[in-house]
Amino acid sequence: MSTLLPTSIVGSLPKPSWLAEPERLWSPWLLEGDALVEGKQDALRSAVHEQERHGIDIVSDGEQTRQHFVTTFIEHLDGIDQERKETVRIRDRYDAAVPTVVGAVSRPESVFVEDARFLRAQTDRPIKWALPGPMTMIDTLSDQHYKSREKLAWEFATILNQEARELQDAGVDVIQFDEPAFTVFHDEVQDWGVAALERAAEGLTAETAVHICYGYGIEANNRWKETLGAEWRQYEQSFPLLQQSSIDIVSLECIHSHVPLDLVELIRGKKVMLGAIDVATEQVETPEEVAAVLRRALDHVDADKLIPSTNCGMAPLARSAALGKLGALSAGAAIVRNELAEVSASLVR
Repeated sequence: MSTLLPTSIVGSLPKPSWLAEPERLWSPWLLEGDALVEGKQDALRSAVHEQERHGIDIVSDGEQTRQHFVTTFIEHLDGIDQERKETVRIRDRYDAAVPTVVGAVSRPESVFVEDARFLRAQTDRPIKWALPGPMTMIDTLSDQHYKSREKLAWEFATILNQEARELQDAGVDVIQFDEPAFTVFHDEVQDWGVAALERAAEGLTAETAVHICYGYGIEANNRWKETLGAEWRQYEQSFPLLQQSSIDIVSLECIHSHVPLDLVELIRGKKVMLGAIDVATEQVETPEEVAAVLRRALDHVDADKLIPSTNCGMAPLARSAALGKLGALSAGAAIVRNELAEVSASLVR
């Protein structure tokens, strides 16, 4: 798009209290049947309205029609027993009971395409849709069939590519793959993780993005962050690989993190979706705080390649806080956008 510093959110927005229990991941739906279908669409429509009202340029669904960014996609696949739960270690961070892979995985039909068409009908702005990445998918399951993380990841990459192509045909402008697992499994990222990601994005004409963060602002993630020391250099492992990849946009966590901003130099030439909104606190940033982060980022990424965004999804936050953060993101980007326009004008004089 032609807008300088176009704003976008990474993934989720809080769901309205009449649809699901607020401020909770995996919150069960409070509606059933046709009322649930209608309620999801109403929530998606509201999410679009709030993004537009608060000045967001690249609009998403806010994940209003799904309970979780990974598990909802997995629930629609064959070869996975949803009732057979096994406890696994999620991203070497916390234990969770997850479904079990019991046979060859496949996608009997599209998962999000109808929702994406509905999103496309709600706005004239560019739209973005998030899918789980292959490595993050395998880390959210117990595999009793393939017995190989790599082999299962390649199977998922093929399935994701099928879904992504249909999302593209439904009018999605940016397809984002969420890979928080890239901050943990560095050897696998190098051996096959980026290659599997590229397979998921193969043949797409829509822009592609990979989101790599340190997780939702939940207790388990916050405890893990406390162990990472004064500098978080995990991106140092994946960024050089992604710089050489076919992926168009790299999305990373920044504000209130310990990520050294000079690591962004490692993806020079790529578009950068930079986290300028903290999702681990309900305190709303001021526009100037957002602008300060963006100014620092411009030392390492060209202005025409910078996309101000959030650190991660905002599903666990209070709705009022999340909407306030949308406004702060837009206002902060506008400050820097105006500064850049003034500099450009002065050079022309």
